[in-house]
Amino acid sequence: MFATTPLHIVAVSAGLSQPSSTRLLADRLAAATRERLAAEQDRNVEVRVIELRDLAVDIANHLVSGFPSATLREAIDAVTEADGLIAVTPVFTASYSGLFKSFFDLIDNTALTGKPVVIAATGGTARHSLVLEHALRPLFAYLRAVTVPTSVYAASEDWGSSGDEYTEGLPSRIRRAGGELASAVLGRTVSGASRAPGLDDGEDAVVPFEQQLADLRLD
Repeated sequence: MFATTPLHIVAVSAGLSQPSSTRLLADRLAAATRERLAAEQDRNVEVRVIELRDLAVDIANHLVSGFPSATLREAIDAVTEADGLIAVTPVFTASYSGLFKSFFDLIDNTALTGKPVVIAATGGTARHSLVLEHALRPLFAYLRAVTVPTSVYAASEDWGSSGDEYTEGLPSRIRRAGGELASAVLGRTVSGASRAPGLDDGEDAVVPFEQQLADLRLD
């Protein structure tokens, strides 16, 4: 029998195009998280994706007026009240997009305290993958959220790639990040584990932070 209160997973997508690879990555991370949560506990899991492109005018008006529209207020409330958050941005000028930053500028810096978050980004080349560590992770540290160890970057060539003997493919990284978020939502620790590189097994085990940085370095 399902518990009466569902778990809420909210994904924020800052993609501007339609269709958007940023939205696609947000959808796949949300699906991976929901699948793991559904397998490990008996509560309903509700997923919502917030498209920031639809809120761009409201965000700009709020920044200059200090008053959010009803639609924007509802989106902010959904983010702050979620059990788990997925934040995905395209890379613009070697960082997160202005729209992405403007939205999170509107959230009180204590409203996400302790909230588990998966950070993710999309870009045209793998050379921008460190944006996750030098831009997104510090942003959510400032907001006092708890980012899971695995972050996901998807370059154009990652879509449809299964990886090789040295690197994981995008689907495996998505499953791992989704599993970590599910574990964090359920109050389980996801730090301090180890994982053999190159195995597409979708387990919860994670790579230590220092190893993640090493893996992201480019030749």
